[in-house]
Amino acid sequence: MIDQQEAQIIDWLASQQSAVVALLRDVVDLDSGSYDKAGVDAVGERFIQFFETAGMAATREPHTTFGDAIHVRLDDAPSNEKPIVLMGHRDTVFPKGEVAKRPFRIDSDRAYGPGVADMKAGLVMNAFVMAAFKKFGGNPAPLAALITADEEIASPSSRPVIERVARNARCVFNAEPGRPTGAVVTGRKGGVFMVLEVEGRAAHSGGAFEKGISAVGELAHKIVAIHNLTDLAKGITLNVGLIRGGQSVNTTAPSAVGEIDMRYIQAADRARTLSSIERIVATSTVPGATARLTIRGEFLPLNQTPDSEQLFGAYRTAAADAGLTITGEFSGGCADSGFTAAVGCPTLCSTGPVGGNAHTVDEYLELNSLVPRSQALALAILRLPVAQN
Repeated sequence: MIDQQEAQIIDWLASQQSAVVALLRDVVDLDSGSYDKAGVDAVGERFIQFFETAGMAATREPHTTFGDAIHVRLDDAPSNEKPIVLMGHRDTVFPKGEVAKRPFRIDSDRAYGPGVADMKAGLVMNAFVMAAFKKFGGNPAPLAALITADEEIASPSSRPVIERVARNARCVFNAEPGRPTGAVVTGRKGGVFMVLEVEGRAAHSGGAFEKGISAVGELAHKIVAIHNLTDLAKGITLNVGLIRGGQSVNTTAPSAVGEIDMRYIQAADRARTLSSIERIVATSTVPGATARLTIRGEFLPLNQTPDSEQLFGAYRTAAADAGLTITGEFSGGCADSGFTAAVGCPTLCSTGPVGGNAHTVDEYLELNSLVPRSQALALAILRLPVAQN
């Protein structure tokens, strides 16, 4: 049953569909690739304008290389009580100029554009939920929004910010897009992204073949060995997705590079698999070849705990009163929610509006999911029990 205060908030959110779409259009029509600090900060500035218009102060946590982190806190009176955190990232995987090629557009009940689902719609949803509580109150604890800048490249600048916020949070709702089925994500794999560099020695492959040391040949042996570490039953996958190397077709390759994606579920599997990769790197099949492994980025897994299961149960019950039937899914993809879960904060991921085909030109958002997902989040917040100090 929905009480009077709850009705105020969900009715107001229902009345904001056109305003939600307008803000979504504004932020999608700004290029914000992870390495485009100016673009990422421009998206952040648009959200800051929204918060300030709604009567909330936003603060920037600056970074020299990547976009600034943005913090908003809604609290009736200053307190040390742990906040409920609404989290999301505003960077996309798309290069500068992508918006000019395919700006925000609506076709029937779907919206399209760079980052429309992953995850600018989730940030817009969070912003309007914050505005609803600013207008009507009722949040059982301080409410905070965190907008980060570089999730698509494993959050090199945002991870310490996220972990600091999560250590002092009551729970986190991460507004990655809802699954095409409408489900939220209750578990995710962790990921390690590595570069394997192999050095050999150049030689004429016809006239002096015996003097050469083929880095490409050595990389090929290592790729086979690394791929053989895949264990689908345990959720461990290895993929060397990019390779490059060599000098010319008639030269023994003096160098070669492979880029490795490793996914896992349990921390022990991460340690064991990395140890196996390091042994492969250190062992040469082509005599004289050497290799070096560098970790370029990493996400941690989102594993369920009793507290996160309880948070999911509360969200699912609230969503039912917003007209949604919610299930939980496990995803092989990674997200910042793994960082919040790893520091012990109850976390629920993919609470954003429903979308699909992320990272492609066919990325879409289900417009009819904007209001119900906003209402589900607001009801879940309203129904969280008052924290016991």
